[in-house]
Amino acid sequence: MKPTGASGPTATVPAQFGLINLLKAGAAQLIVLHHLAFYGPMTDVARPLLPGTVDWLDAYGRIAVQVFLVIGGFLAAKSLSPHGQPGIAHPLATIWRRYLKLAPAFVVAMLIAIAASALARTWMDHESISAPASLAQLVAHMLLLHDVLGYEALSAGAWYVAIDFQLYASLTLLLWVSGLLAGERKSSWLMPLVVLAATAVSLFYFNRDAGWDAWAPYFLGSYGLGVLAWWASDPRRGAGATSLLLLATVGPTLLALTIDFRIRIAVAAIVMCVLFLFGRTRLQAGAKPGWSVVNYVAKISYSIFLVHFPVCLVVNAAFTRFAPDEAHWQLAGVVVAWAASVAAGAAFCRWVEAPLGRRLAALLGPVRPRAVPAKAT
Repeated sequence: MKPTGASGPTATVPAQFGLINLLKAGAAQLIVLHHLAFYGPMTDVARPLLPGTVDWLDAYGRIAVQVFLVIGGFLAAKSLSPHGQPGIAHPLATIWRRYLKLAPAFVVAMLIAIAASALARTWMDHESISAPASLAQLVAHMLLLHDVLGYEALSAGAWYVAIDFQLYASLTLLLWVSGLLAGERKSSWLMPLVVLAATAVSLFYFNRDAGWDAWAPYFLGSYGLGVLAWWASDPRRGAGATSLLLLATVGPTLLALTIDFRIRIAVAAIVMCVLFLFGRTRLQAGAKPGWSVVNYVAKISYSIFLVHFPVCLVVNAAFTRFAPDEAHWQLAGVVVAWAASVAAGAAFCRWVEAPLGRRLAALLGPVRPRAVPAKAT
């Protein structure tokens, strides 16, 4: 994180959401390692050296995505309705801004994935390599509709970007419709009740049917828990209102897990509780040794998420083609792929994601702040 203000050694560093950055940084690494374990082929050869670790990453590493879903809801609530009030002034413009935040860098990453697949195809034949992309497939990715339209993903994790956009758009529309229904009346409970209902429907129905996994309702349970965690942790709410909101959130979640236990939802519920307790805690980047690293890795986590699979694919192909087919060599390849993914994420953030974000922000102009009511009850 670059310091602001003075440029000398006394420059101040903006306070960061310390826990959120720690969770994002850790979850990003787990996703990279999960894809290395799940897709191989380096880990297939290296597995005998660390069988328990590889098997765990293969089976459970993907659950780290729940961290991003809950944090996504938490931060969306902070941005769209900090105090849980209904209404939003410009819903379509808000959704368009979110698309421009996600899609341009995503499209560049998909072009990198196409090139990586073409290179990897010359060195190995493996199921992790996508078929050559068609124009329609690329356009579907540009519109974040690839899963909805039934196109093969060009990169692992591409589904999440589309789902994040759907979830953010869904929350925006819920706020807008609720605002129309509320009119001039101020209600601190309308939006929590609406999101509670949507979260419960997801947990009890949509999330139990994998046929919905290309659509927001399947993931709204985890995302909604994040939204509710932000609103429940609002210091303007009294202790009684906070306790009631927490009970109304945790109760149905535990009941849904009792009916159909899903470890992904259990993890989301734990993350929700942790964010409620500590999610608003801010730390200076240099407050303790290591936090500047955590904050930086969190900053580049989206870029790591976007580019890690093409990087891992090329490293897998290179070690399959040029390195000995021996466990220690292939394990070294796994380490190289992981380190290269982080380095590529840093480069992508600096040279692609951040410049695109600055240019689009300048083009769109400043975001108009929401009007904040005098007191939430």
